Amino acid sequence: MCTYATVQTTLDGSAKGPGSSWFHVTDGTVYFDHPVHAMAEHTLNIDFADPAKGPSARVAVELTAASARSLIAAIEAALDSAPADLAG
Repeated sequence: MCTYATVQTTLDGSAKGPGSSWFHVTDGTVYFDHPVHAMAEHTLNIDFADPAKGPSARVAVELTAASARSLIAAIEAALDSAPADLAG
């Protein structure tokens, strides 16, 4: 079953893309649906992109639900461990 539930957000960061080159990331898209490559029925799919630079300025990640929840916890733990004046 397709969920078609998509959440978009504005980002400010960098990603390493095709050819091992770094590019500025301005957009994030997150959705839970069928993966393109991962061996799972459904995955949490995250795209990091800079649409102004065309389709090659994109990094995609497909994670199982358990892996996505683990990543969320790891991100929160890393941010919580940083001094407040650094992590905002």
